[in-house]
Amino acid sequence: MRIMAVCSTGLGSSFMIEMKVKEILNEIGVEGEVNHTDLGSVTPDMADVFICTKDLADSILSGDVIAIPNITDKAAMKEKLQEYMNQ
Repeated sequence: MRIMAVCSTGLGSSFMIEMKVKEILNEIGVEGEVNHTDLGSVTPDMADVFICTKDLADSILSGDVIAIPNITDKAAMKEKLQEYMNQ
């Protein structure tokens, strides 16, 4: 599974999401490739799923999107990732 963390500039927020997603995947025993990028660089072939904050979710027009409430709520992020994987 390829997961792309997205924020408006591709710097701080997306990197923080990437690090938390890696922790979560490790905790739940799922292997995946996780990277981060800026919103303007998103293309459908970059990932199987994109993860970002709710305010950016509607701006990602390609692929599956996981919208999280904020970048610090690891529990909500874990819940959303597990929901996605159980589909």
